[in-house]
Amino acid sequence: MSGLVRLVVNGRPVEVPAGASVAAAVAHVTPHLRRSVDDAPRAPLCGMGVCFECRVRVDGVAHVRACMTPAGEGMQVVTDA
Repeated sequence: MSGLVRLVVNGRPVEVPAGASVAAAVAHVTPHLRRSVDDAPRAPLCGMGVCFECRVRVDGVAHVRACMTPAGEGMQVVTDA
């Protein structure tokens, strides 16, 4: 086993170390995960799942907290940013 997880973020293939979060994988593609209601870019803030600023869509499931979700092989991640 190589110790890497391969997933797709916004259509781009990304590799991160096994055990890394989805937020870490997203950081390889964009610093922003979504936009607020007033169109301000939002990114992970607390890193522990309390602020909900890191919400993304994973494999079609909306509002997944990227900072709390381990990256998984073949995941399809879409940000709103």
